[in-house]
Amino acid sequence: MSYLSTFSIVAFDSKTGELGIAVESKFLAVGAVVPWAHAGVGAIATQSFANTSYGPRGLRMLKQGLTPKQVGQKLIAGDKQADQRQFGIVDAKGRAFTYTGGGCYEWAGGKTGKHYAAQGNILKSPEVVDALAETFEMTTGNLATRLVTALAAAQAAGGDRRGQESAALLVVRAKGGYGGFDDRYLDLRVDDHAAPIDELKRLLDLHHLYLGKTDPSDILPIDSPLARELQEMMRARGYYAGEINGEWDEVTQKGFRELAGVENLEDRLLEDARIDRVVLDFVRKQKGAR
Repeated sequence: MSYLSTFSIVAFDSKTGELGIAVESKFLAVGAVVPWAHAGVGAIATQSFANTSYGPRGLRMLKQGLTPKQVGQKLIAGDKQADQRQFGIVDAKGRAFTYTGGGCYEWAGGKTGKHYAAQGNILKSPEVVDALAETFEMTTGNLATRLVTALAAAQAAGGDRRGQESAALLVVRAKGGYGGFDDRYLDLRVDDHAAPIDELKRLLDLHHLYLGKTDPSDILPIDSPLARELQEMMRARGYYAGEINGEWDEVTQKGFRELAGVENLEDRLLEDARIDRVVLDFVRKQKGAR
């Protein structure tokens, strides 16, 4: 059985209630094994000679009211191969616990801090986990961005000494999934890639583009010069056949709605003669790429 030479961080955001895990490994499709989370309950990363039952079992115990430390102790006590396991747990109160069995391959270890647990095995050095922890503590912004930024810093500090292959990001929050039907707000996976953390960041940027909320400071009026620019761009791409007159009329708006639908930008469309700066930047880049 292959070992998950892995580094990961599990964390809680007290402002939003989000829980998340970011992980990288020299192992195919690490996202299918390591991360487990449930909104309002906790997040667990299980790795090394991973026991995937730790995820669902640990979450059930957290939901029953046990602390991460108590959950960790019970998981270890009931596992004859606990010395080969490594895992991190954080609950919805921000309490954290990390464990590294004595049989994990060096370098292996972990640390906890306010609202997070960071851990790794088969690492180049202890500095990898230090970079995970310190970067997470110093980075501001949403939980997903903080987690991926910490992952990148750990890789820059040496990462998995066998190399890179896959990475994953899981963030949960109440009714945060598509359509509000579940709690899986973000579930991004890079299963096999030469630079999986860079690719994970690219996917996260796309998620923010497609599903992020418009910042009021990014709302721009569509004046005549901008309307003309958008008409020209839409005509070049086949979404507008009218006159290039700089008027944001119904025909022009219809063309833009069609373009937004193709590019999955519907959630960022605004009424009247207004546009989200993020959308404008995206369509300008698309024009330059064609």
